[in-house]
Amino acid sequence: MKYTLFLFDLDDTLLDFRASEQLSFTRTMRELGLHEPGAALFPDYQAINLDLWKRFEQGTVTKDFLKVERFRQTFAAHRLELDAEAASRLYLESLSETVVLIDGALRLCESLAACGEIGIITNGVDHIQRRRIASSGLGGHISFIATSEACGHAKPDSRFFEYTTRMARSFSHAGTVIVGDRLDADILGANRYGIDSCWFNPGRLANASQALPTCEVHRLDQVHASLAGLARAA
Repeated sequence: MKYTLFLFDLDDTLLDFRASEQLSFTRTMRELGLHEPGAALFPDYQAINLDLWKRFEQGTVTKDFLKVERFRQTFAAHRLELDAEAASRLYLESLSETVVLIDGALRLCESLAACGEIGIITNGVDHIQRRRIASSGLGGHISFIATSEACGHAKPDSRFFEYTTRMARSFSHAGTVIVGDRLDADILGANRYGIDSCWFNPGRLANASQALPTCEVHRLDQVHASLAGLARAA
């Protein structure tokens, strides 16, 4: 194995964010007194949330704005007189408690931690991501957590990766690999920073982007062998 530093995206790579998101959203609506939300409420929230996160990564909105605005827009679209700030607070509290692991995440972290150092790279909310990692059982295998909130820049900005690699015990471009599910953040960020990448693509999506992963896997139990294969090919 030529890699000694493994940088993992968190949501939808190690943790099943989609499952946690729906559980937390449902719990939040119940806390606000909406026990039977309309069928379109959660999908509309997801679409609004995704658009705001893209704008955040482009630097056009702040994370504090995003956290409340996604609920404000959702409630406005459905003519619901609910408190968006209360919804944001309740949702984030719930999100840290509703942690679901992607299949194979724990075994993969155990095996790669024996080969080198694991760091988490995430654009998520700093204190929530730390709490989710602590709840996940993965924390004992993770050396550090780099968040865009603490850094001030988001993936795929190279300044985020400069910040991240300064946290590692040791760093070399050749000895570092990023594992993540998002081409536009994880893989493109790796390309721009000049390090290898492994695209976790469980949906077997086509790559129509400019991002070029060094390798691609569809299950987490394929990652270790794929990275070892890259080392042999080199």
